[in-house]
Amino acid sequence: MERHRQGSRRQEEDGSDDGREDDGVLSAFVCPITMQVMRDPVVIETGHAYERDAIARWFDECRELGRGPCCPITMQEVRRADLRPVLALRAAIEEWADRRQGDELRRACQWLAKDATEKEAVRAIGCAARGWSGGRAVRCVVRGEGMMQMVGGMLRSGSAVVRLRALEAIQEFAKETAQDREAVSQGDTIRTIVKFIDCEDCQERELAVSVLCDLSKSEVVCGKISELNGAVLILSKVAGSKANPTIAEKAEKTLQNLDKCEKNAAQMAENGRLEPLLNLLIEGSPEKQLLIASSLEKIVLSNDLKILVAQRVGSLFAGVVEKGNLEAKEVAFKVLEHISTNAESAKVLIEEHVLLPLFRVLSINRANLLPPRLQEAAAAVLANLVASGVDFGTVPLDGDRTLVSEDIVHSLLHLISNTSPPIQCKLLEFFDTLSSSTGTVVSIVSAIKSSGAITNLVQFVESDHQESRLASLKLLYKISFHMDHEIAQVFRASPTLLGCLVEVTFLNDGNTDEQHAALQILANLPKRDKHLTRELMEQGAFKIVARKVLSICRREAGSDIYDNAVLEGLVKVLARITYVLRDEPRCISLAREYNLAGLFTSLLRFNSLEEVQLVSAKALMNLSLESKYLTTTPKFDEPEHKSKLALFGRKPSSFQFCPVHSGVCSIRGSFCILDGKAVERLVHCLNHGNKKVSEAALAALCTLLEDEVEIAEGVLVLHRANGIAPIFDILKENPTGSFQHRVTWAVERILRAEEIAKAASTDGSLGSALVHAFQHGDSRTRRIAEAALKHVEKIPIFSQIIDKRPSMRGSSMGSMERFYKFDR
Repeated sequence: MERHRQGSRRQEEDGSDDGREDDGVLSAFVCPITMQVMRDPVVIETGHAYERDAIARWFDECRELGRGPCCPITMQEVRRADLRPVLALRAAIEEWADRRQGDELRRACQWLAKDATEKEAVRAIGCAARGWSGGRAVRCVVRGEGMMQMVGGMLRSGSAVVRLRALEAIQEFAKETAQDREAVSQGDTIRTIVKFIDCEDCQERELAVSVLCDLSKSEVVCGKISELNGAVLILSKVAGSKANPTIAEKAEKTLQNLDKCEKNAAQMAENGRLEPLLNLLIEGSPEKQLLIASSLEKIVLSNDLKILVAQRVGSLFAGVVEKGNLEAKEVAFKVLEHISTNAESAKVLIEEHVLLPLFRVLSINRANLLPPRLQEAAAAVLANLVASGVDFGTVPLDGDRTLVSEDIVHSLLHLISNTSPPIQCKLLEFFDTLSSSTGTVVSIVSAIKSSGAITNLVQFVESDHQESRLASLKLLYKISFHMDHEIAQVFRASPTLLGCLVEVTFLNDGNTDEQHAALQILANLPKRDKHLTRELMEQGAFKIVARKVLSICRREAGSDIYDNAVLEGLVKVLARITYVLRDEPRCISLAREYNLAGLFTSLLRFNSLEEVQLVSAKALMNLSLESKYLTTTPKFDEPEHKSKLALFGRKPSSFQFCPVHSGVCSIRGSFCILDGKAVERLVHCLNHGNKKVSEAALAALCTLLEDEVEIAEGVLVLHRANGIAPIFDILKENPTGSFQHRVTWAVERILRAEEIAKAASTDGSLGSALVHAFQHGDSRTRRIAEAALKHVEKIPIFSQIIDKRPSMRGSSMGSMERFYKFDR
């Protein structure tokens, strides 16, 4: 039975059960015990030959049974259990086995060379594997017949059994020399094995990982693996998987073998495995470092890898920037520019002290030491570093100086005026980024003011270099919140520059970022600067702005974020007109032509755009202040008009008679806010969450209570619009500053109406608010609060000092108009 099992196993390994394997076997070569060809024949006392291991076991079994050793054939007991080798028989068997194995290999080659069946392929691969383990001579046959490559070709078989047998055979081949590993990896073998590894449902996967690990012991095979697109990524994925620790360990071992091969470092780095390349970079000679850095420069790095490079070799490149030769510096700058585009890696570079070498390279005193292309690269790296979000007011450069120290900024500003457009562009981006931070913008603005560089910065508005022009416009926009008068002064001195700004803003179909920045600069210029307003009027800017605002309103602002930002800028520019109405008749004509009072009224409805509402309310205040000067008085003493009055007992219907301004008013002609829905919308804004919007709306409504208008009618208008209670509520919140003064002034005028004052006298919270204003306001506010308290009889009235009922058309409290410039 044991013999049968051994024979079956042999047949299974050979891939056959038809007995043809035993053809030509001499009976003398077969062990009577195992029924297999002997490998180490020995003879015993009876003269019969056996396999050494088999007869030794037989003798042991005899002793265990309590009897002496005997011959398995004759059962004759032997006196001595000596096992004598039969050298001649062994030589004959070996000669026969070599001849037989050669025949098998030739037959296997024929099967492998043709489109063999699954059974033939399995037998052929098994024959090659047995031959490989049979001895040096047979291995030479396997190599010489090209069977290793043939077995590799079997990996593309459609049979899973054939593929598994081929992988097992390749693994045997790979255990020997590097030449064998290189031979078996020819053709598509490596590609096919990697394909098995990438297929998670493939049963060959685990064996394929093990085979590739063995093959990777050859440097040549390592080169083939790393050159195969995606192979390193696939191995990295498997190595990082926790599903099968054995496979993961083999994959990691393969990657480590690839790491050891220096010429593969660049390919490994391209596939995300940077450590080998960085190690070579750190340990190599200056010549090798230059070569490796050149390859690193061409690799597209993920953000994580950029951080790794900054951590490992950031300081190395900082040294090259300062002390390397021109060729090395050029490569170093390119690598630094690449890895500094990520904020986190840029922060690492700052920690590695890259800033000082960069500044020294860009210093005007050293400008002639480097060619412009390297200065441009240094400026690009510097611009990337400041975009990392670090507070450069606290990062030391050298000693007590920082990157925003006055002399450092002066030096870089001076370089802007004395270098090429590409370098100018990067430096302007550098200052633009620093000006975006509240921690550094004050230092930048201070240095620009002290150096007088604002003129040169504004000059870039007319630059032909678009990138420089855009960078300068963005910088000017950022600093215009702090230097609006200085920027305005440059534009006043050069109408041509202002014309270029208008052209960039409205007339060019260029970069939207550029147009937006230019628009915001115009919006931030001092709104009361009459000279600039006249110049903008001359250049037709306001007509363009008015048409654009109308266009955006028709599309319903709030539907697009960019439209909202543009609308805010446009409204600020358009509102400039309302600050010079008395001095510039053309502004009045334009306001009438485009019905700006109606337009600003319409803009109040956009609750999501607080800045638009704020500017619109202030513009309506300015327009409403002019109503009393633009209102026309009808001539009712003409006969025709008298007859109409006599017949109908009222003013002719052709007149829009305004009770507040006592004349003919309209929102288009005289900017009267009683026409249209301006009063209602301003009243609605009184409850706005933004106190600045509330104050601006209140200022506009206060124009109805001014001297030279009918105050009583103005109070009545507010009453009908339900505006009195919100005004009282504002006072009850105890505002401060100009808001307190304005609301106190409005309340005092409203309380001149006896019925309102009588009702308000019972409102304890209103009285307390007036007392608070009387006690804590400034001198003007306290005087007005005192008058208001007398209206509600909180303070006694002494007729010798003040009239009990002051004029409803003005009083010693004065007009609010001179206090309307609260938004300067």
